[in-house]
Amino acid sequence: SVPGTKVELTVSCRNLLDMDTFSKSDPVVVLFVQVSGSSEWKEFGRTEVIDNTLNPDFVRKFVLDYYFEEKQNLRFDVPPGSHSALFGAQDFLGQAFVALGEVIGSQRGRLERPLTGVPGKRCGTILLLAEELSNCRDIVTMQLCANKLDKKDFFGKSDPFLVFYRSNEDGTFTICHKTEVVKNTLNPVWQPFTIPVRALCNGDYDRTVKIDVYDWDRDGSHDFIGEFATSYRELSRAQSQFTVYEVLNPRKKCKKKKYVNSGTVTLLSFSVESEFTFVDYIRGGTQLNFTVAIDFTASNGLPSQPTSLHYVSPYQLSAYALALKAVGEIIQDYDSDKLFPAYGFGAKVPPDGKISHQFPLNNNVENPSCAGIEGVLESYLQSLRTVQLYGPTNFAPVINQVAGTAAQVTDGSQYHVLLIITDGVISDMLQTKEAIVTASSLPMSIIIVGVGPAEFEAMEELDGDEVRLSSRGRYAERDIVQFVPFRDYVDDSGNQVLSMARLAKDVLAEIPEQLLSYMKTHDIKPRQADP
Repeated sequence: SVPGTKVELTVSCRNLLDMDTFSKSDPVVVLFVQVSGSSEWKEFGRTEVIDNTLNPDFVRKFVLDYYFEEKQNLRFDVPPGSHSALFGAQDFLGQAFVALGEVIGSQRGRLERPLTGVPGKRCGTILLLAEELSNCRDIVTMQLCANKLDKKDFFGKSDPFLVFYRSNEDGTFTICHKTEVVKNTLNPVWQPFTIPVRALCNGDYDRTVKIDVYDWDRDGSHDFIGEFATSYRELSRAQSQFTVYEVLNPRKKCKKKKYVNSGTVTLLSFSVESEFTFVDYIRGGTQLNFTVAIDFTASNGLPSQPTSLHYVSPYQLSAYALALKAVGEIIQDYDSDKLFPAYGFGAKVPPDGKISHQFPLNNNVENPSCAGIEGVLESYLQSLRTVQLYGPTNFAPVINQVAGTAAQVTDGSQYHVLLIITDGVISDMLQTKEAIVTASSLPMSIIIVGVGPAEFEAMEELDGDEVRLSSRGRYAERDIVQFVPFRDYVDDSGNQVLSMARLAKDVLAEIPEQLLSYMKTHDIKPRQADP
């Protein structure tokens, strides 16, 4: 996800345990954050203490960096406030564990959890509200022209361009935009351009924006024509009227008594659009639907043999099971029913030994959904015992199957993520490309995890990061495939937790952008969460 997505958590509690004999408790909430890939918890911060209440609404908020592709575990402890430095177990009011993604994935970003930890007592609940800080996501489009600029060139007129600077807290200026050069004119009209409001004024509408006017020279020693200053707020008034600025050259102003200006710049148009984020859509109710497809072809090796990629050892999960767990455990926070359709492909299926490229792992054709990632793992292990690994390796049927479901609801309320885990030897490349190009206009993404030692050139081509994928002259509307080789994540130190967190991070990192590109292409705005 975009770095710097900041999320603000507001905390309340309801029906806390009453510990004080004379008055009600004085609660405070302490937030601990789990260090990524370890079991260690670090205190992140605490709310203020509110005296004498069992239903506190805390004012002090927690601001966290949010990453869609990571599991960010949080722990909220409620010691009894005023003596919190010295609290003992006997005064403990409860605690709750939650992943940040669960809060954001909840309806309207609100989550209520029971507090636990005091044996035999009901500890009440904690309420969490997650809101993305409006990191000022507006994008401005404006167009300017100038009149009667000073002539700087000996031959011909000037070649003017503008340079925009935003002012910093400390009074210095940072360049944030340059227009193109308009050749040989003192009355240039520049092309409209877009710039994030953040870049222009860091979200502070009254901060100075300085604009310099230069005459372009081929040797890079551009001549200064003059300057003027404005602010975002002043620029935004141009929505209703032209704004004309005088371009002044301080040096000329000092020297010449009669100096008026070095020309004028007119703001012709100014408009603002909001750039929506992944969180906006999730909060507006967009559901992520997760489907799994697992490669049951013979090239994986017999599941009973230790050399097989499907080998189930009593001591550790196979690469297939690890990849499924790593990706699934993050995505399930954004899927309200936690029911995941799961298929196998490339096996002979009982009773009659027909080859299938989309058989339900739970053996239920009517309803291929499994309950939770654990349910998918169970059905996967069950299938390994009942089907015969065979071939060929066809991706297209299962891609088309998910695409068919995705095509039923295209209003932005449903988005599908298909995880294909494969040893990468693909037999239906042409059909798969065709299927992906068709799917690229639908609300879906495809994640491919390649297990085993193969060279995955075909998968790299499907990924489309280097070259946009095409099929029979049709190009994919957007890039919807993310491929990673599992072997890049198996580290020698054997810290599986950490390496699987890295795997999940890399495969999921592109999903928010892919979801946004679908919404943008189809002009879908997030549904406004009810207040």
